[in-house]
Amino acid sequence: MIPESFKLDLLNRVDIVEVVGRYVQLRRGGANHLGLCPFHNEKSPSFTVSPAKQFYHCFGCGAHGNAIGFLMSYSGLGYVDAIKDLAASVGMQVPELQPRSPEEARRKERETDLYAVMERALEFYRAELKKSPRAIDYLKRRGLTGEIAARFRMGYAPDDWQGLRGAFPAYEDKALVECGLVVEGDEGKRYDRFRDRIVFPILNARGAVIGFGGRVLEASADGGSPKYLNSPETPLFEKGREVYGLTQARDGIRAANRVLVVEGYMDVVALAQFGVGYAVATLGTATTPVHVAKMLRLADELVFCFDGDAAGRKAAWRALETSLPLAADAKPIRFLFLPEGDDPDSFVRAHGKEAFERRVAEAQTLSDYLLGEWRAESDLGTAEGRSRFLTRAKPALQKIAAPMLKLQLVKAVADLARVSQAEAEHLLDVAPAPASARQAPPRAPRSAVSLEWRLLVRAFAKPSLLAQLDPALLAHDNEETQALAELAGLVREVAEPDALDDREIAERIRLARHAETLARAQAHLRMELRLETDAAAAEFQELVEALRKRESEEDQRLRQKVLKGLASPEERAQFLQRAGLASRNPTGGAGV
Repeated sequence: MIPESFKLDLLNRVDIVEVVGRYVQLRRGGANHLGLCPFHNEKSPSFTVSPAKQFYHCFGCGAHGNAIGFLMSYSGLGYVDAIKDLAASVGMQVPELQPRSPEEARRKERETDLYAVMERALEFYRAELKKSPRAIDYLKRRGLTGEIAARFRMGYAPDDWQGLRGAFPAYEDKALVECGLVVEGDEGKRYDRFRDRIVFPILNARGAVIGFGGRVLEASADGGSPKYLNSPETPLFEKGREVYGLTQARDGIRAANRVLVVEGYMDVVALAQFGVGYAVATLGTATTPVHVAKMLRLADELVFCFDGDAAGRKAAWRALETSLPLAADAKPIRFLFLPEGDDPDSFVRAHGKEAFERRVAEAQTLSDYLLGEWRAESDLGTAEGRSRFLTRAKPALQKIAAPMLKLQLVKAVADLARVSQAEAEHLLDVAPAPASARQAPPRAPRSAVSLEWRLLVRAFAKPSLLAQLDPALLAHDNEETQALAELAGLVREVAEPDALDDREIAERIRLARHAETLARAQAHLRMELRLETDAAAAEFQELVEALRKRESEEDQRLRQKVLKGLASPEERAQFLQRAGLASRNPTGGAGV
């Protein structure tokens, strides 16, 4: 929707050092700026920001990109939102390639109005908290400090059916109903949704208020008033997509490389007060796939924390089932069950941060939890029990997409059910990939730094050089060759590829299939080799000659093996191909 010309103009106007410097403490180091990487935990700086090239690169974790990419990675913003934030910081108005329909334009304008309504309501609730000794006393009795209440922007909804009139004299405004702040009852009567409750604002990734959670100060004697009450679904708020406390937890999540998902607002706030700053809470709804995917993007470990009672275990099992298709081999998902009668709030106050974090570190893995539940339901000493065990395991194993995790679980299930792995794969209908897909092709011997890698690095100095490269000279079994082909395809779309600057190239490779390899190559050229264009172009040509020499030597090696009758059928076919008796590029792949 956003024109390419606008994005490039925006990148020309913003200074990445200033953008990154809002969140990372940078110091000058030669031509670049250095700091501790915000995307992984490190003690010595490996994070570099180049003011000349206007991109950042971490030599520790490989994070790389321009100002747009940094905002997306650091703040969790979507692509369009990151562009809008950057544009607002330099006074630019984001255009759209396609005009909105009148209905969409009105909806967007209405959403802007609703954000303002929610912010005004929050300021009202915060002011009411300061005026209510009773609400302040409740928070103190719960052990919360004024500092933590301010950090989470907590407020208080007064015990008044139309208390919001104090902030909205036009109480009949339909926006109050649209935002879920006011309920419209029979015969058009209106009243505040939140009354006599501590109010917890729910923020989106940009820090805007989109909803509220309210907790009663005292449970009603008749049980008619729920302990927790959340905003309804509104144009701004969708429970299944949001979590509470993410804005405040973002730095803690990066530092710990872990997300802890708990059930209550007070759990998040209490944990943060005790220094466990990586907790978030679902919003009165079961864990959704969107929740899991969002959390796994933020950290390498996801821990669900539930009460140890029957309700907690039921909620944990639902979270597990939701997580199965999204589990990744390199990102463990764990489950922590606290002693019955405890929640994170009460546990951390009674036992302290260290005891709680020991529990987190010792939380059950997803696989242990699965196997434990299946074993508890089946008598593995009998054939019938083992049959039940396999039956229970089948649907869950079929949902798992992570290949290594699935393989390990299938092996464990086979051992417990007293069947072979092949029998388990057949019975569970989880046959592995064909051998041809599982086994990596033999790799051609080459130096630690391949010719293909060196070519890729120098191609960033003058991308038009890629048009001169014969793909048949390249090894067909390495990442660098594939990255060269992808880079060539990206720059072919540009009339003058050599006119692209580093910010524009970084933007083009951001979503590439081999983005990590391409980003490392670009950073290596600019931040380590620092080759000028002419020098890089000359070295590129020398490397092409080295490829031709390598090709010739390989031809001679194959020729001798064929003449001596020592060649395998594959080598013989390769020799015939190189001799021109078969297609020169058997893979049929696109040329570089």
